[in-house]
Formats: sequence, C-alpha cells, structure tokens
Amino acid sequence: MLEVHCSGTPYEIGHQHGTVAKDRVVGSIAFYKDLFQESCSMNWEAVRQEAQQYIQPLQKLSPRYVEELQGLADGAGFELVDIVALNVRTEITFGLYTRVPSAPIQTDGCTSAAYRQPNGEVLLAQNWDWQPEQAPNLFICHISQPGTDIPDISMVTEGGVIGKIGINSSGVGTCLNAIRARGVDNTKIPIHLALRTALESHSAREAADKLYEMGTAGSGHILVSDPSEAIGLECTSIGMKEINFDGNGTLIHTNHLLLDHPGVDEPGWIPDSTDRIKRIAQLLDERLATSTIDHSSFFDFFRDEQGYPTAINRDQFSPGNGKATLFTINMDLAKRKAIVTMGRPTNWTERIELSPGLT
Repeated sequence: MLEVHCSGTPYEIGHQHGTVAKDRVVGSIAFYKDLFQESCSMNWEAVRQEAQQYIQPLQKLSPRYVEELQGLADGAGFELVDIVALNVRTEITFGLYTRVPSAPIQTDGCTSAAYRQPNGEVLLAQNWDWQPEQAPNLFICHISQPGTDIPDISMVTEGGVIGKIGINSSGVGTCLNAIRARGVDNTKIPIHLALRTALESHSAREAADKLYEMGTAGSGHILVSDPSEAIGLECTSIGMKEINFDGNGTLIHTNHLLLDHPGVDEPGWIPDSTDRIKRIAQLLDERLATSTIDHSSFFDFFRDEQGYPTAINRDQFSPGNGKATLFTINMDLAKRKAIVTMGRPTNWTERIELSPGLT
C-alpha cells in the first residue's frame, strides 16, 4: 500500500500528495470521469463546470485548503478545477440528483460504529464499500503541519482527495457514511473537506462545533470520535443534527438518515442500509449481553456476511457488478492507533497500522 508523508505549508503538502501519488490521482480522475459519464451521462467538462462553482466559496471558507488543492494539481499535472471536482464529487452528484430526480446516482456505501468500553475509552471502526475499480487509487496519506497547533493526520484516501477516513495525533478519528438526499449549497464546506476539518481538530466536540458553524454543502453522516466521546453528525445542505451513544455505549450508522430532518428529501437508495444497521445493532447487543468488546474483537463485527452479498462485509453481485468492501479501519482512539485492512475483512490482502504523532 502506498504511504505518502506530506509536511510543510498547505501548498507543499498538496504538491507532495500530487507528485508522489500521481498515478492514484490520474486513476481517480479516470474512474470518476467514467462513472459520471456512465451513470449520469455527464462528461468531464460538465463536471468541471459544476466544480468551478465551489472554488470561490472555498477561498472564503478555507483558503488553506485551496492552496493545498492547487499544490496537488501542480504536483499531479492537472488544473485546480480537476482536483476540486474530486473533492466535491459528492456535492456534484447530489446537485445533479436535485435537478434530475430520475438520475441513477451511484455513490459509496458503508457501515460504521463507535463503542465506549466500560473504562470509558472509545473504539471506532467502519467498512468502506465502493466499486473495486477504485481500489488501486487508494493510499495512506500522512500529514504534518509544523509550526501550527494542528494535529498530525493519517488517513486512507483516494488519489486527489484531501479529506477522508482516518485518525489524528490527538486521538480524533473520522468515519463517513454516504447519504443520498437532494439539495446542495456551495457556500458551505463540502463533505470530504468537512472530514479534513474534523481530522484537524483536538476533540470530537471541537470538530462538531466547527462543522455546525460552517455547515455542509451536501449530505453525509460523519462519525467523529475522540478517546472519550463519539458524535454522529447527520449532515444535509439544510442543516445538521447529532446522534450520541445509546445506553449500551454504541453509536452505529449506515446509509440513510436516522433522525428527522424537516425539509430534506431523501428517497431510499440502498435497500440493504436498514438491514445492515439492524444487523450490526443485533451483533453488538448479543456480544454485550454475554461478553465485552475490545479493539481486536471490534473488528469481528465488520466480517459479518449475513445477507451476502449486500452484507456488512459486502461483495459484488458478480465480477464487475456492484460494490464490495474495499477496506476496514479499526481505531483504538485512546492509544492513538488504527489498523487498516485492505480488501474484504474475511480475506484481506494487506494490514497497515497507523499511529500519527507516535514514533
């Protein structure tokens, strides 16, 4: 698995990403170019035009991120708007879905969970399910920003995307569940940059407060946690609501809104989303009734194949048809440690340990 260590100014961080992971960036653009064309009949020039609308608002919201995106574009040999398109792909998708309700939108699906152990320390994990054609474009990105108070970050991301799923040196971790709701607002922070904002925070509450203030441009569920608290942020372009631990100390999510969001139009899109959330709730309840959960055993829930192939541990319907679990990340936030396994968790191909800020 490619690991890229980025350090310095925002521009330098982006340039290192773009230079060292250039093949991943090229691959991501090729993958999403094909995806938008095949699923939405939208060519890349149309995608670029949509992405262009986010650049000026981003300059106001977070000029640092625009500098990093520019460095990334220069390093990989693309224009800024191409890299912005990768980082606002969720919002472009939902913008189209809002204008063309019949569009057969495709986006990634996932199962995520946080658990507070009896000693108060929090575990956080998820499966990331997407089309296997994008798997070769994944890599581990390590980011440090010397001279600032921003924590060091280690995340699994797609080539060209500067915010994703990972952990920082303060023990803050992020997970993402796609939510398909209509509506976008390009004056707010795009979902993948919201993930980066959370990863630049020192606590889950600090991350949530920042995102409440900024708002999100599109929809998604961001599960952000630190060693003692987890917050599930159901984000839409209209507003944000939060989910906290239940009585068992668990917080779970899949790919549909669990709370009531007045004014938000969210047609069902992944029929198995409700099955997966019921299943992971059942697995957690059954284990906690008779035993305890630790960092190692937390991984077991993500291996579950009930409902195969559309299980928590997802597989394609047939080769080239559908999504599969591309990686699992399992975080022990108090220890500032995450284990990433590539591939389906029952037959993973590589195991990487992340420990940002620790030698």
